[in-house]
Amino acid sequence: MTDQTSTPPEISAYQLGESPGYLISRVKSTMSNLVTQRTMAELGITSQQASILFMVASGKCLLAAELAREYGIDASAVTRLVDRLEKRGLLSRVRSNEDRRVVRLALTPEGQDIAVRMPAIFNGVMDNLLAGFTPEEVGFLKSMLRRVLTNSGCDLAGITRDTTINIDSKSS
Repeated sequence: MTDQTSTPPEISAYQLGESPGYLISRVKSTMSNLVTQRTMAELGITSQQASILFMVASGKCLLAAELAREYGIDASAVTRLVDRLEKRGLLSRVRSNEDRRVVRLALTPEGQDIAVRMPAIFNGVMDNLLAGFTPEEVGFLKSMLRRVLTNSGCDLAGITRDTTINIDSKSS
């Protein structure tokens, strides 16, 4: 029988804290948790639910399939999220007049009220996480993250760039 307590050399040599993927994942998890703390306390919904309301309000995602692509989750998970939001009276499904197969998502007035409050929550969390960063450092961080997304094949259409700080032009 082998000793289950010893760690294989390949694993013990890997420095998890130096992995960009691990760090990005931890930041994303921390951001989600902090946003959820605020949305649960202030709005009574999770960060994912609030984010969906915001995406519908912004017009970026008006179909469940668009939400699934944006969040990288399967359609059945989106359906469950939309079901919960619809049950809470925050959004509704509206069948298209032009194509009856198309079902768009629309916010109720209460859902719209929540969506309007999300930028302040997102900005508050980010302000705390980026405390001590200069505007140039924030611009550089965003530029690098956009490059990571581009390298992944992600379509950046709809993701705006800062016009006040354009770090990309400095490296061209």
